[in-house]
Formats: sequence, C-alpha cells, structure tokens
Amino acid sequence: MRRKTLASRIGDTDIRLLRIFNTVVESGGLSAAETELNIGKSTISKHISDLELRLNLKLCNRGPAGFSLTEDGEKVLRAAEDLLISVSQFRTEVNEIKEQLAGTIRVSLFDQCASNPESHLARAIHKFNAAAPTVQIELSLEPPNVIEQMVISGQLNLGIIALHRPSTSLHYAPLYGENMFLYCGREHPLFEVPDTELSTKDLRRYNYAGLSVNSPNLIVGQQLGFKRAAKVQNEQALAILILSGRYMGFLPDHLAQEFMDRGLMKKILPDEIQYRTRFAAVTRKQPAPTRVTKLFLEVLLNEHSVQKAQAG
Repeated sequence: MRRKTLASRIGDTDIRLLRIFNTVVESGGLSAAETELNIGKSTISKHISDLELRLNLKLCNRGPAGFSLTEDGEKVLRAAEDLLISVSQFRTEVNEIKEQLAGTIRVSLFDQCASNPESHLARAIHKFNAAAPTVQIELSLEPPNVIEQMVISGQLNLGIIALHRPSTSLHYAPLYGENMFLYCGREHPLFEVPDTELSTKDLRRYNYAGLSVNSPNLIVGQQLGFKRAAKVQNEQALAILILSGRYMGFLPDHLAQEFMDRGLMKKILPDEIQYRTRFAAVTRKQPAPTRVTKLFLEVLLNEHSVQKAQAG
C-alpha cells in the first residue's frame, strides 16, 4: 500500500515542523537557528529529517559545506509560507469569534519616522499594547512598493507609506507628513558654495542619488532634471551616499538634522528646492481587516489626531 504523505494529512505536528523549517531558512542554517528556536542543532536537524520523511522529499543540504535548499526545498518553502500565513489568519479570526484580541499583527513602514516629530507611531503602539497586551507585534522596514504588495497579499496587516499613486485594492488613511530638502556632504564640491551663487541649472551637472521605487522622491528628481547616478531603496542608504561627498539627494529634515549639527551635511537652495511628503496607513479592502488590525488603525489615527490638535 502506498504511504500517505504529509500533503494529505496535515496536523499540528506537521505545522510545527514547517515552522521550524521556515525559521532555519530565514536564519540561514541550523546553527544560526539555535537561538531563535531555543533548541540545539542536533534536535533541529532531527526535526528537518522528520519533515523530509513525512514529505518524502529532500529539502536541504546540510553539513560541512554549509546549508542550502534543494529545488524541492525552495518549492516547499514557498508553499509553507503561504500555509503559515493562512494558519495565522485562521487563528486570528477564531480568536475574534471568541472575542479575544490575540494573535499577531504585522506592520511595515518605509520612512525613518522615529526622529519625525510629526509621527506618533511609538505612542500609538504603547496605547495598542495596553489595549491588546497578548497581541504580538511584528514591525519591519520595507520599500513602499513591497509594502503595498504585501498588504494586498495578506502578508502584512497594515503598512505606512507615502501617499503616491494609490492602489484601488487598498484603503489609505492619512497620518502625518515630513519636509524634504536637497542635501550634499561636507566633501561635496557644492558644500562651500553659497546659495547666492547657485541655480537649479547648476545642480544638474552633479551626480544625484534617489530612490529606485516609484515615489515622490523619484518624481521630484525627474522634474528637476537631475542626473541620477545612484539609486537606493531606503533613506538610510541614501544618507550614506550623501555623506560620501559624491552625491546630492533629498532627505527628510528630521533625519538630516543630526548630520547638519555635526557639520557633515548642508541644505542646497532650501528656499527654492523642497517638497513635502504625506504618509498614510494602508490596509487592504478585501477581505476586510481583522478586528485586531481595525483596533491598531483606530489607535494610530486617534493618536495622530490628538497630537495634531494639541500642536494646533
């Protein structure tokens, strides 16, 4: 009689083995996963062997040569990721039915908002955790296009990105803004040149670094006719390129202020070249957000409304 494989009879044990397999891949190997899983390498290896036996597939190569996925392992990993997301969503929905705020909420943002005085995400998380202490928060930084795709696919519950060409699949709730200026580093040829001796046309001779994703940053750089000689996916990397003294680029004033104070950067033509970016919380329209996500969004919006009213 042909032995049934895992695919035909998935249980809690199988899901646990798939989670271990997923963690090992994310960690980059068995040794690296020991801390994350809080179990020894030999035990992890046995769990992977058990999973391979249940699937009747070889998932990975492990040994002196290092850890690597087989072709079958890569396919199983993708399927496992989809399954684990579905399991997490199922458990969240069941908890909601039982009127318990539990499970995990996955939130991702693009901007370096920790230093932005207009952003009150940290305070909102404080309020949310007080209201739903058993909900685990997973917070990450991703490019804006990746955030939109992950929210639409259900990999993220909520994202915070710049308002720009909204998707019909997402709902956008405005939160805060930031002011963007053009900067150069201390070793850049323009650092010692007074603004009175510069024009926008002069700037087009110099290398410009900008975001590679469709964003206000990309559009403004194109409108000004700047020559993009380097591209990045986040503002921290952009700051490094500007500090190199070989590129000019746009940064939010709150992020650049530390470098300005240390004499490592300066604004270029700030009265003429600047723009403002607005950020919004994004959730997918269908299926409707979970109760946990709705609570997080409610707290987030309320906190920004309160702080805005107090500032006014």
